[in-house]
Amino acid sequence: MKFGKEFASQMVPEWQAAYLDYACLKILLKQIQHWKQKTTQPDTPPRLPRALTLYRAFSGLIQRQNQRLNSFNGEDTENQPILVNFCTGRKGSGKYETTFLMAAEEGGECEQQFFRRLDNELNKVDKFYRSKVKEVMEEAQTLSKQMKALIAFRIKVDKVAAKFDHIHPSPRMVGMNVFNGEAQSNDSIEDNEKHISLEIEEENSKHMMSSDIASLNILNHVKLNEAIQTHFPTIKQTELNFSKENLKRIEKQLKQAFIEFYHKLRLLKKYSFMNILAFSKIMKKYDKISSRRASRNYMRIVDNSYLGSSDEVTKLMERVEATFIKHFSNSNHGKGMNKLRLKTKKERHRISFCTGLFVGFTAALILALILIIHARNILDKQGKAQYMENMFPLYSLFAFIVLHMILYAANIFFWRQYRINYTFIFGYKQGTELGYREVLLLSFGLAALALASVISNLDMEMDPKTGDYKALTELLPLILVTLALVILIFPFNILYCSSRLFFLTTLFHCICAPLYKVKFQDFFLADQLTSQVQALRSLQFYICYYGWGDYKHRQNTCKMNDAFNTFYFVVAVVPYWSRLLQCLRRLHEEKDPMQAYNGLKYFFTIIAVCTRTAYSLNAGTGWRIVAWICSAIAAIYGTYWDLVADWGLLQRRSKNRWLRDKLLVPYKGVYFGAMALNILLRFAWMQTVLNFKVSLHRETLAAIVAGLEIIRRGIWNFFRLENEHLNNVGKFRAFKSVPLPFNYEDDEDRDV
Repeated sequence: MKFGKEFASQMVPEWQAAYLDYACLKILLKQIQHWKQKTTQPDTPPRLPRALTLYRAFSGLIQRQNQRLNSFNGEDTENQPILVNFCTGRKGSGKYETTFLMAAEEGGECEQQFFRRLDNELNKVDKFYRSKVKEVMEEAQTLSKQMKALIAFRIKVDKVAAKFDHIHPSPRMVGMNVFNGEAQSNDSIEDNEKHISLEIEEENSKHMMSSDIASLNILNHVKLNEAIQTHFPTIKQTELNFSKENLKRIEKQLKQAFIEFYHKLRLLKKYSFMNILAFSKIMKKYDKISSRRASRNYMRIVDNSYLGSSDEVTKLMERVEATFIKHFSNSNHGKGMNKLRLKTKKERHRISFCTGLFVGFTAALILALILIIHARNILDKQGKAQYMENMFPLYSLFAFIVLHMILYAANIFFWRQYRINYTFIFGYKQGTELGYREVLLLSFGLAALALASVISNLDMEMDPKTGDYKALTELLPLILVTLALVILIFPFNILYCSSRLFFLTTLFHCICAPLYKVKFQDFFLADQLTSQVQALRSLQFYICYYGWGDYKHRQNTCKMNDAFNTFYFVVAVVPYWSRLLQCLRRLHEEKDPMQAYNGLKYFFTIIAVCTRTAYSLNAGTGWRIVAWICSAIAAIYGTYWDLVADWGLLQRRSKNRWLRDKLLVPYKGVYFGAMALNILLRFAWMQTVLNFKVSLHRETLAAIVAGLEIIRRGIWNFFRLENEHLNNVGKFRAFKSVPLPFNYEDDEDRDV
């Protein structure tokens, strides 16, 4: 692999603008090379005598050897083509400026332009690295204070447990320096407390993150964050509760903070290494093209710069490793380093093989289903209407889920293709996120099971002997749904347990809105649920059909039931209501008026859904007009919000007219096509209000409209994450902020 491609692949996506612009410098070198070739190739080169040619070649060799010797002895200052100076500014800040000493030569302007751009890149990279090192140093001080509070909290918890149980505290809880497995005991609590104090002083004198002595007096100046004290952050509890449960939560949160901090240090060290390597590569290319010896002189400056000479990050990494291994891994070096160094996800060939296998099964089953329908002439049988009213809503649920999963897999593929850091945006733990192959495996596996169930239950007539349909085949949809829910909910270590847990946690936050702080993955999932209203109604139909219906005769009275009709409204409104509450929560916390406008969009959608549902249950001219007006308002508002707020498009003054300044997809037509398709699909469900004459069954039409909405959501997902990624890039935000367990009073006063 060429270095340029390797350099681009190793970049932190959110820091891409802060790296050395290697591609631009290569373009400048090509210009220099073109000029050199143009000036060094005469039209009719004179033919020199062979002796003179050998003499000149030998003289040149001797001269180059002398120059190299002088360069080694430090006597080549006058022969150097460049002179690099560090100019100090008024405010103490400085920058590097290179003087090209041979600018008067023919073609020297190109080389001078190259060094001017190279200096700009060096100053940019050096300044960015300084700012990031300053940030991590401040964060290290914060973590040091958190560790002192944790030590004091552990001692206090141990004392409370000792007084309550009348036993001596355990070595792990004492001073966090007893890791050799030798537990020490004392005859009294007073002696034990003195022993604890001595151990704390000894441990903290060697502590890698702080030189201050952790004392119980620290607890008088700290309080727990609300998220530690209770599951519901809206309830404020500031008093310290010295329980083992709180201690476990604090340790878990601080452990995650250290892991994330170490990950940041590793990327920062990698940033320094990759940029220094890029400077070395580009200068070697310059020497080769220009036949000069400037790389050694320039790289000496790069190595002496803050980017090349600073060792704060390396020292911090060593201190974090020592602290984490001692305090969170019981001095087990291997275990501690495995937790600190996040594992990269490996692509497995068996996943691709199984995915292809299920794709083949799905295609074969679809073909078999078409042939069976055609051979049996099922579409013309009398039981068709009964099948569409009772069985079709049951199986359409799987179609909606599989379609959404396939579109999500396509999104993952294109997010990776255009280097959108979706794992960071969603907050996945590195190494546990699902790739598009895994999602396709699950989706086509479910599709194969659902299609096999459809073929097994494709009967249009009852058994003449029993007078009903076969009970086992009629229960196949319920069995399949139950199996899917059991695999999803129960904590079996199969089928990506960590991803299922992440999904259930996020879903719980959506249901409990606005009790939890709203993160990106929370409102993103709530938006997905707003496009799965028909699937939620299918789940409601499952309960009614198998609970109160006569599934053996394929009969139900669901739509005549007042309770069913009431929940028909509620189920459709719940996703939008959850999203509205999330907007209100963010409005309360962030004081951002855009959240109010976003909440207003969902409020209009709730009204439109209610009026449209009322019209579908009670068809009439009055309900039709109201539903049409409300639906039109919601569609126009939602379309504008999609294009402007969520996608960041329709900007007049952008350099890409009607788009935005930065685009990840190189083809502008893709954005205009996506906008047109979004508008078209936004108004597709207006068919349920306008009632155009279509020769399709009502359930089929509803399924098609729901499928179009899922497709619209799949397109929306890509551009929504692209816009979020570009916002992170603009702020150089590449790490998730882990909330710390303790709040110091001094920090609160400083914030105020």
